[in-house]
Amino acid sequence: MLRRAVRGLVTVGVTACLVGVMQAVAFAHVTVNPETATQGGYAAVTFRVPNERDDASTTEIEVQLPTDSPLASVSVKPHPGWSYEITKTKLASPIEVHGAQISEVIGKITWTAADPKSAIKPGEYDEFSVSAGPLPETDRLVFKTLQHYSDGEVVRWIQEPTSGADEPERPAPVLRLVPKGDTASSPSTGTARAALAAGSTSATGSGAGAPWAVGLSVASLVISLACAVTMAVRSRRTR
Repeated sequence: MLRRAVRGLVTVGVTACLVGVMQAVAFAHVTVNPETATQGGYAAVTFRVPNERDDASTTEIEVQLPTDSPLASVSVKPHPGWSYEITKTKLASPIEVHGAQISEVIGKITWTAADPKSAIKPGEYDEFSVSAGPLPETDRLVFKTLQHYSDGEVVRWIQEPTSGADEPERPAPVLRLVPKGDTASSPSTGTARAALAAGSTSATGSGAGAPWAVGLSVASLVISLACAVTMAVRSRRTR
């Protein structure tokens, strides 16, 4: 019975640790919010960037806008403590928007922290917003993103998800687009999804949530092992 109890405690502790670590890794992605918008319309989208390092700060974010499904109009929301630079790209084939021919669009936006105090520190996350449109008639927009750290490391969130396959290690932020009239794109549904995404990320998806999950899991493992050792010692003394 003692051996079974010890094995049970150890199993619970190890499981809790693994679950916490996996949750921390899964939620440490750069994401775009809301997750869904309507084709043909304009949308305010926010790139949520968690710091997944415990020994370096995020100092620069590069977001690449898709040129295969170009966005004719992009406006950047000012972010205190950060500057931004816009890089334009010439299109191979001009697009027509509201009767005008557009041959050049914004291809990349780079946000840079003004100083170490403004950088995204370990255990933190930050958000960078733009307004864009008209949204093309495609099923999704992929925003490949590069995350620069203060120690020189660059994390490339550029892997595109594939239907039916597991999520890649470094997935690029994806904005799903739905046709006009789709119930999933109604204003109330979109607002609810955005609020839900923000709430869930604040609780578990930000950089602040990852260390918490790992810490709790490690604590569970330590407590379980301590209980197992205590029970084993007591058992020997009573023999």
